Amino acid sequence: MATMVAHAINDLPGGPAVNQLNLHPPVTRIAADQQWLHNFIMIICLLIFIGVFGVMFYSILKHRKSKGAKSANFHESTTVEIIWTIVPFIIVILMALPATRVVVAMKDTSASDLTIKATGIQWKWGYEYLKGEGEGIGFVSTLDNSHREMSNSGKPSGDNYLLQVDNPLVVPVDKKIRIITTANDVIHAWMVPAFGVKQDAIPGFVRDTWFRAEKVGDFYGQCAELCGKEHAYMPIHVKVLSQADYSAWVAGKQKEMAAAADDPAKVWDLIPLASRGEKVYAANCAACHQADGKGSAAIKGLDGSTMVQDADKSKSIEIVMHGKAGTAMPSWKQLSDTEIAAVITYVKNSWSNKTGQVVQPAEVMSSRK
Repeated sequence: MATMVAHAINDLPGGPAVNQLNLHPPVTRIAADQQWLHNFIMIICLLIFIGVFGVMFYSILKHRKSKGAKSANFHESTTVEIIWTIVPFIIVILMALPATRVVVAMKDTSASDLTIKATGIQWKWGYEYLKGEGEGIGFVSTLDNSHREMSNSGKPSGDNYLLQVDNPLVVPVDKKIRIITTANDVIHAWMVPAFGVKQDAIPGFVRDTWFRAEKVGDFYGQCAELCGKEHAYMPIHVKVLSQADYSAWVAGKQKEMAAAADDPAKVWDLIPLASRGEKVYAANCAACHQADGKGSAAIKGLDGSTMVQDADKSKSIEIVMHGKAGTAMPSWKQLSDTEIAAVITYVKNSWSNKTGQVVQPAEVMSSRK
């Protein structure tokens, strides 16, 4: 009984519900239209099912051989052929017209108030505000570490299990938000059911979709393409705020980014740089390489790695900046020069890797050219 209570969950507003059968409650006009279209076509299909199988079973029962029915011998009927051509055509038109209207509306990303680029990265989302209020803001959204620890321990807890992130995507209510999707490595998909949005994020391609949330709140989704072993740990959390609250968030985020901006020409000492790198590692690297640097069966460990201990620091910079083809190691060039320098310095001087090497931001910056 105690175990059942510990694992009891409730509906998550903006996310999945317990024993959910229907689509998510819509919070955009597009999602509401999709739900109406789903129900409308389901009713048509149900009526066709009842009509076709009703006639079939009636004929089987009414004209069965045990009742003395005799097979009829007749040729084609032009009238019947005309009817079974025209009626399905009308049904298809009745289904196609509203479906076309909804699909065309889904693809109309013009006149957006805000444009945000969502980049799929194994296994997190990178967001860049490209146009509109908040232009220039960018961050990476990763599954909250506490949820990964719960998953590792086999003790899930909370209504938002595996849906909580460190940096949710924040947007204003009643504004048209254009989402541009792409990916760094493999195919991902940006999906938020309550918005009626699902758009593939494909490496080397740029695609887009949009939504206009009609109420404030927290709304959840997940990567909807099987993108690798951490696919289940790639949630999407969108926080919809009032216009005033969104403007306040933008101002706060811009101040935070200005405060965190680093001079790539600054020369760092080992201890403060490694200390900063520890935070970067925990947020971006520990999920695969583990907190102790030992890695896993599919991921190489960093503790004692010959590449990490190599005196040629450019090897570490190269693999962090550009990833490694054919492996689960993605490119991390979206991190700043200082963040990359910090995390490499941390790895080179942690666990048994006591190299004493310091990677300066200027070295990372020069490798970008």
